[in-house]
Amino acid sequence: MRIARFSIDGNVAFGAIEGDKQDELVLDIIKGIPFADFELSGTKVPVSKVRLLPPVLPNKVVAFGRNYAEHAKELGNEVPDAPFAFFKPSTSVIGPGDEIQYPSFSEEVHHEAELAVVIGRMCREVPRERVKDVIFGYTCANDITARDVQRREKQWARAKGFDSSCPLGPWVETDLDASDLTIQLTVNGQQRQLGRTSEMIHSIEDLIVNISEAMTLLPGDVILTGTPAGVGPLNVGDEVAVTIEGIGTLTNKVVKRG
Repeated sequence: MRIARFSIDGNVAFGAIEGDKQDELVLDIIKGIPFADFELSGTKVPVSKVRLLPPVLPNKVVAFGRNYAEHAKELGNEVPDAPFAFFKPSTSVIGPGDEIQYPSFSEEVHHEAELAVVIGRMCREVPRERVKDVIFGYTCANDITARDVQRREKQWARAKGFDSSCPLGPWVETDLDASDLTIQLTVNGQQRQLGRTSEMIHSIEDLIVNISEAMTLLPGDVILTGTPAGVGPLNVGDEVAVTIEGIGTLTNKVVKRG
């Protein structure tokens, strides 16, 4: 099931996406929130008539770096022996169609296409065999990075945590085997990144076991699983699109920060 979060006439709700053709998609509005047992209301609205929002509002975004060997290599980094985590604040999250604001303190902003895992229930110290039980679904992410700031400051809080640096969407796919999916990214229609989730050094199970040893994960929290090789610069005016097999396409435009 594809679950979207959207606004219409000033109201925010969740809905289940129905249909296959982009211009014919409709939302069946959900009664309540999707992280517990829910019912479909039967009230349907065309996706073209709503504004899609970030599919979740996470309490925290836990991101894992250098989880694809070729990406680590292209930036001259060693492949970590254990998962390497950092955080992006909730204020970094934007949705499909929202603008990526080029930060005033950087001159080298990069795209990073990633599979995002959405947590479905409160959990801690999750055993490997129970990881699938705590996953709500999957969505597309773009770990926007101020690369020059990352190199200069070493600590990544500003480089990866600035406002609009975490596009998510367009919806959450709840019924998906994410172990071997194609991830690709285009800038202005030209392919920049192409990889598969099977190329991850540390699996989704590894990542969730690792981070849940340290902290409680809450419904709606997001885990970013790393990016394939091919990261590169974005400029004001660029349109960047992340497409993941079985999920969909997340598109955003880069603008000058106002």
